[in-house]
Amino acid sequence: MLQERVADLSRRLSEYVEPDRVRREVYTDPAIFELEMRRIHERVWIYCGHETQVPKAGDYYAVQIGRQPMVMVRGADGKVNVLYNRCPHRGNMMVGDRHGSSGEFFRCSYHAWTFHHDGRLRSIPMMESGYAGTPYGKDNPDCSMKRAARVENYRGFVFASLSAEGPSLADFLGEAIVAFDDMCDRAPQGEVEIVPNCFRVIQKSNWKIFLENQLDALHPSVTHQSTGRAAHEVEKDIEKKSGHAPLSYHMLSAFATVTIDKWDNFQTLNYPHGHCILTGYMGLRPKDPDTLAYEKTLVDAYGQKRMEEILGVNIHHVLIYPGLSVQSPLQQLRAVRPLGVDRTLTEIWHFRLKGAPEPIYRRSLAYYNLVNSPATLVNADDLENFWKCHQGLSSEGGDWVSFARHFGRDLQRGEMVETAANCGTSEAPMRNQMKAWARYMAAQ
Repeated sequence: MLQERVADLSRRLSEYVEPDRVRREVYTDPAIFELEMRRIHERVWIYCGHETQVPKAGDYYAVQIGRQPMVMVRGADGKVNVLYNRCPHRGNMMVGDRHGSSGEFFRCSYHAWTFHHDGRLRSIPMMESGYAGTPYGKDNPDCSMKRAARVENYRGFVFASLSAEGPSLADFLGEAIVAFDDMCDRAPQGEVEIVPNCFRVIQKSNWKIFLENQLDALHPSVTHQSTGRAAHEVEKDIEKKSGHAPLSYHMLSAFATVTIDKWDNFQTLNYPHGHCILTGYMGLRPKDPDTLAYEKTLVDAYGQKRMEEILGVNIHHVLIYPGLSVQSPLQQLRAVRPLGVDRTLTEIWHFRLKGAPEPIYRRSLAYYNLVNSPATLVNADDLENFWKCHQGLSSEGGDWVSFARHFGRDLQRGEMVETAANCGTSEAPMRNQMKAWARYMAAQ
């Protein structure tokens, strides 16, 4: 029945997306979710992890791509491979832990088939006595672990595509590649390393609701106003008593002090594959001793001019569709892993800038804990709205979702769509994401 519905939906999807609105079924229909997994998440480039998650040969990290359980593993040659987490014998998952070391090779815990770290078959027990005269053996590719069709590594960030066809990673990322350049360039050594632990949150809502929220520049002043106001009151009180307020309070008070008219001064740049950039640096470059010491390390590494170029990059947030949200000035990213039509896992990671002073890492850690962790009021506000959106969309209270804010004011710049001046709160990113969604879903 589901397969029949998928075939029927495939013919009617063009009716579900209009320039400034989409049907609610796009978020709630299990058959549409099934089609999304096939035509989007299991075709395009999906972020797997950072190479520093698997520092030594044999180190692995399990990851989900669409519905497919995968494993990212470092080979003896130093290359990072991405394999299907499945033994070709009886289908047993090769690794059950989230991460660890496989040693010199993978060994299936069920029947002891073993594999090299690039997936090639190494040995089968009872090879001579049990499989003589059969096609099973090292020359049969079906006896090896299946590899992701394509794997590319950009500045340590590992992506995989399960489709053999499609644009290169660089072409897919396009201008959104600035997210990784901005993050790595801020490191005096030009590289970042992952902080091993991350926050994991399962949201009871469709995956697209989270992505649409990331560049929604109107919601912070509404959804997070109470948190920002409370933080601002404490910030002012501390400053009055001591003459100085800790920077961490600004991370929260900005939700109240950066008002809607200020958000409108930001701008979004929207690209064909669904990627979006929200411009407007967060203003976390005070002239305190920690920042000045950090700037000196950059000057020593790059020179004064290049240091100013690096720290002057005008980016607040980069969304890489369909599964990554990057805040490069604060060395953070959130990976989106759809689990079901109404269940979405987000992994919230942060990074160290190699060669940067420890206080700069502590600053990013403070933001990570205060704003992006599942324990904060900021995240709790968002999660409640995501759930409420999904519940409302599942009702019969209306058929359409509107993305009409500042509709008709966008500026076409070649293949890029730019929001007009004083339209930073435009819903152009949502319109752009759904335009890309429709294009992906129309591909057979």
